[in-house]
Amino acid sequence: MQLFDQTIHNLQRGLDYSSVKNQTIAHNISNVNTPNYKAKQVSFKDEFESAKLEALRTDERHIPFSNNHSPFSISARQDVTYNNNGNSVDIDKEMNELAQNQLYYEALTERINGKFNSIKSVVGGR
Repeated sequence: MQLFDQTIHNLQRGLDYSSVKNQTIAHNISNVNTPNYKAKQVSFKDEFESAKLEALRTDERHIPFSNNHSPFSISARQDVTYNNNGNSVDIDKEMNELAQNQLYYEALTERINGKFNSIKSVVGGR
């Protein structure tokens, strides 16, 4: 029996993504004046995850095939203009991304709080 539905798992993945994105934005902002630093971005590999690849297991004791590495990849941005020192961080763009990520994080935490409050109310009978 599964205690939590898939929604909780998806919200957790969204929070993980938001955390990695926030760290990446913070690195970009902290390196705004570093010569030759290339701004990074985070991407979520939805297409790979949606494929739901599964290996054939001939015995239940076999270790299941799984993607244990992070579903997020961090790469240098390609659509950038470079400053005179070779740096590609646009502070305005980074601050905009940070604000968007904050709103995304807040929406996820509100939703997960709602899910847990529903569970609490069912368990407590209120």
